[in-house]
Amino acid sequence: MKSALAAAALLMAALASHAQTASAAFPYEADGATAADATSDYLAAKARWHNELAAFARADQERLPPPGGVVFVGSSTVRMWTRLAQDFARVPGGVVNRGFGGSTLADCSLFARDLVVRYKPRQVVVYAGDNDLAEGRTPLQVLDSFARFANTVRAELPDARISFISVKPSPSREQLMPQIRETNHVISAYLNLLPNSEFIDIYTPMLGADGRPRMELFRGDRLHMTDEGYRLWHSVIASHLPGANPPPAPASLP
Repeated sequence: MKSALAAAALLMAALASHAQTASAAFPYEADGATAADATSDYLAAKARWHNELAAFARADQERLPPPGGVVFVGSSTVRMWTRLAQDFARVPGGVVNRGFGGSTLADCSLFARDLVVRYKPRQVVVYAGDNDLAEGRTPLQVLDSFARFANTVRAELPDARISFISVKPSPSREQLMPQIRETNHVISAYLNLLPNSEFIDIYTPMLGADGRPRMELFRGDRLHMTDEGYRLWHSVIASHLPGANPPPAPASLP
């Protein structure tokens, strides 16, 4: 854990020196084109996710989410949470789902302005990172992507709370569990240094007594979650969102 804290501290110090330039790195089109829009990574990601971004744009044209809500962003685990809005219906300002399947934390960092900043949320909840590891990135590279994401959000939304859901232990990626644990450790350490942020641990409750992923939480592909998996997530995440906890059950009559 000490090595994780040291790595996070070093990275945070390095990124702090260019936080202001990072905050303007990938503006969405509504702000007009800038030289930064032409970066190859952004353009490549934009082309890859054209259909998903277009769908979000159409949804915004039909009804732009009001500011002050909570934005969930990340990979297919977020996208496939079809009851997200209903599960957190008590959250003031509502919940916006901006998950796009197959995406990486690197993609999320590129689209932080497009998919988070523009909605002016009070809180952003991020789930991504396992696809990055599956593509061969190291835990510190995943941390770097998250730090860039956080810098972009925090630069324009200084009061927004940033919550990171730990990388989950999928059975299909059990061989990556050492890297998953390290990724969770370094991002948790980074968040310990970042004000108004938090690490939400879903990794631990998704493990059985044998220390392996609980199969009942996953679909047949051993990667995406069942309804039971999402119920577990809801039970863990609800306490981290404003107003999300259901009212206590009334006391039984004598």
